[in-house]
Amino acid sequence: MELALRRSAVPGWLLLLPLLLGLSAGAVIDWPTEEGKEVWDYVTVRKDAYMFWWLYYATNSCKNFSELPLVMWLQGGPGGSSTGFGNFEEIGPLDSDLKPRKTTWLQAASLLFVDNPVGTGFSYVNGSGAYAKDLATVASDMMVLLKTFFDCHKEFQTVPFYIFSESYGGKMAAGIGLELYKAVQQGTIKCNFSGVALGDSWISPVDSVLSWGPYLYSMSLLEDKGLAEVSEVAEQVLSAVNKGLYREATELWGKAEMIIERVKRGQTQRPACLAFSGGYRNTDGVNFYNILTKSTPTSTVESSLEFTQSHLVRLCQRHVRHLQQDALSQLMNGPIRKKLKIIPEDQSWGGQATNVFVNMEEDFMKPVISIVDKLLKAGINVTVYNGQLDLIVDTMGQEAWLRKLKWPELPKFSQLKWKALHSDPKSLETSAFVKSHKNLAFYWILKAGHMVPSDQGDMALKMMRLVTQQE
Repeated sequence: MELALRRSAVPGWLLLLPLLLGLSAGAVIDWPTEEGKEVWDYVTVRKDAYMFWWLYYATNSCKNFSELPLVMWLQGGPGGSSTGFGNFEEIGPLDSDLKPRKTTWLQAASLLFVDNPVGTGFSYVNGSGAYAKDLATVASDMMVLLKTFFDCHKEFQTVPFYIFSESYGGKMAAGIGLELYKAVQQGTIKCNFSGVALGDSWISPVDSVLSWGPYLYSMSLLEDKGLAEVSEVAEQVLSAVNKGLYREATELWGKAEMIIERVKRGQTQRPACLAFSGGYRNTDGVNFYNILTKSTPTSTVESSLEFTQSHLVRLCQRHVRHLQQDALSQLMNGPIRKKLKIIPEDQSWGGQATNVFVNMEEDFMKPVISIVDKLLKAGINVTVYNGQLDLIVDTMGQEAWLRKLKWPELPKFSQLKWKALHSDPKSLETSAFVKSHKNLAFYWILKAGHMVPSDQGDMALKMMRLVTQQE
């Protein structure tokens, strides 16, 4: 293990101020001293595998950071960057335009962003053999990082520590949470582990795929014929998963997406009369991350349903590229890289993301419902939250896998009625619903897609406060 502590002596927004003012990177400014606002560094988690993390201390005007929880945020993909997307697009102190975010979670918690699995964001590997290929390796790597982090930051050993996540990050959070619980019990990691929050999470991929057709049909985005086509390929995904053919299931998952979004095989050319009517597209390009928006049109070649080795790369580009759009990539590889000063010259932010995704192919469609069961059995607080407008991990699919839990308290949880939540106490508009029993809670977040904090920042912040027992 390696960890060379690097502290910035000032808040991050001050470090970026010269860029906002158009000053050169070498401009000399007398910064005010404000120790301990940010820390970042690498940890060598395995031979040739280096994981990057970035910590912000809470900035609550009424409470010291030691009186507030520590939240670790895990991004999806796999291959999406927490230090980039989660930080600048969702919950960090600054948005991607480097302007203060009103709904930053930093006002209620210290934030730890980690680029995982290795190869994601600013994390990197030296050699193709060092990429993680399964959840067990992802969790093992994170144990090395967390042990190093808490050993070096003893001020966080006693504050409540929560793992919040999104998309594939939720699957990783479940596995990491269980291993962290074991490590704390064994005394190898000293921290006050208090729970996991699984946001729009890839816990049971097949339950998501099986619900795509009914969900789209109920929202008038599929008609009978389209529903039959989507349902047919969804059953093929189910069959592959039941047979343990997870690589094939990943390919079929991609096929199901294309049937929903794109032109069908043999019908890539549309007659002029159909040019503006949606033609042969089932949903006319619905966006998997928010059904009220549309995906970027794709070429006829990309619409092909022929699955070759490049198919997996195309899937990665579709599902990781939106987490590292051009503007964000320029920010991370430009101003942020200059600020951090420790990124190796031969590494770029997001440069290894495709390899991260491809190496996790065999693990991608495996369910982890049993891990959630183990978390609940161990008494760990588990929160599930989902955006109403998300398709790729729609709420119907989340509810489906939840019903499969073997947790003895599930019948009592299921019998409860949910209650409405309002992000603005002065407004009558419902922002979410919640149901909770013992150590399980479920939040239905209204008017939000896959990235809940991006779409409903106020409600996401309120939810985080509720989960961390601040409200």
